[in-house]
Amino acid sequence: MNDPATAALWPGERTEAARRLLLAAVDSFARRGYHATTTRDIATAAGMSPAALYIHYPSKAALLAEISRTGHRATLDLVEQAEASATDPVAQMRTLAESFTTWHARGHTVGRIVNHELHALPEEDFAAVAELRIRIEETVLRIIARGVAENVFQVPDQRTAARAVTSLGIDVSRWYTERSSESPEELGRRYGQLVLRMLGAPAAAIDG
Repeated sequence: MNDPATAALWPGERTEAARRLLLAAVDSFARRGYHATTTRDIATAAGMSPAALYIHYPSKAALLAEISRTGHRATLDLVEQAEASATDPVAQMRTLAESFTTWHARGHTVGRIVNHELHALPEEDFAAVAELRIRIEETVLRIIARGVAENVFQVPDQRTAARAVTSLGIDVSRWYTERSSESPEELGRRYGQLVLRMLGAPAAAIDG
């Protein structure tokens, strides 16, 4: 079940055993949900004994924490790269919406876990992930504020608009599957236009 986008989150800086456990945890959490998954489920999916799992991770909560941190850092990288990709806020937002949506479609399995199992994180890990989520939102907010200042975006409440932009992309991981009619890239392009329309960008800029 593990897709290339999920596997790419842990390219090789960890031991092979740790990487297998992370991918097995993603698979198990996606199939059963975090609370219904046992460490035995994860170890078995990784081709290991339950005792071997504890050599690498003290608990399934530690696995969830690493999966969540890694997924959020990946999306933070995307939005920061979008901001750095241009000086025009319309171009920045188009790139951000396209890449953010594409990531959540291509990596929909891990996307569901990192966004919908937050309540299961231990307090310290939740705080670390919450900080990453704040940085993601603040980056989106800066682009929107720049667009409003330059009179290319028309929104009544900038923070609400920033949350709407990220929520659109995140929700893709809830319903997207390999059977979906659009590729992740095609969906990203459509969402890029949708977000610009939502923000009130000029029609010429949206279609350009």
